Amino acid sequence: MLKDPKIAPRLIVFSDLDGTLLDHESYSWDLARPALDQMRALGIPLVLASSKTAAEIADLRSNLGFEDAPAIVENGAGVLEPGGDATADRSAHSAICAALSDLDPDLRRCFTGFSDWTIHELAQQTGLALDQAKSAARRHFSEPGLWRGTPEQRAIFETNLAQNGIFARQGGRYLTLSMGAIKADRMAEIVARFDPKPVTMALGDAPNDVEMIRAADHGVVVMNSHGPGLPALEGEATGRITRTVEPGPKGWNTAVLDRIAQLYTERG
Repeated sequence: MLKDPKIAPRLIVFSDLDGTLLDHESYSWDLARPALDQMRALGIPLVLASSKTAAEIADLRSNLGFEDAPAIVENGAGVLEPGGDATADRSAHSAICAALSDLDPDLRRCFTGFSDWTIHELAQQTGLALDQAKSAARRHFSEPGLWRGTPEQRAIFETNLAQNGIFARQGGRYLTLSMGAIKADRMAEIVARFDPKPVTMALGDAPNDVEMIRAADHGVVVMNSHGPGLPALEGEATGRITRTVEPGPKGWNTAVLDRIAQLYTERG
């Protein structure tokens, strides 16, 4: 797929995982199999873009059959190259944990990150199997967690962390702290590898997907049946950004199949 940058695909699909390609509760992608099969048959790369770690995404990418495509990891903080392994440098994650430790204790207690839990607690909180929880704990660039304070406390929390170059991004389930890079930044870097530029499609369901959805030639807001979803986005009025009627992988499947049919019908 992306091994030879001289051969640009017509379409590249960038996709969030939890609540988008993966079912919010079961983490299954079974309902998206028809679209995934067609993408593989046509040589359309699938670039996974998630707050998950490289260790988590490497296995998932392989199981999906898209190991020849890069992946955007830890909410845009890093890129996992085709066939690549995660970097051993955890300095960014260490800096985030140190900044959290320096916060006022009352404020710090409002945020419970993955590093605050044992592997068994992490598995219980996320619904992951133990081996998957171990991969989720191997963070290099970011720290996801649950926020339990007030909006006013969160504003103070984010302001204090920003003084150390750390920013918070709300996903469908977790508030993720990182050094600032976002999914859309990595998306632009990957697309720039090709000449001519392929058509880009980006799908997501949460606030940390908005920039990626906006930056794509065709953005898709996947219905989120477990939260408020996303407000109206610029581009929806013209049809450049659309919304699925069905949630998760079922909606994802329909949107990707529709886009493939439209693109390949238009260009033959």
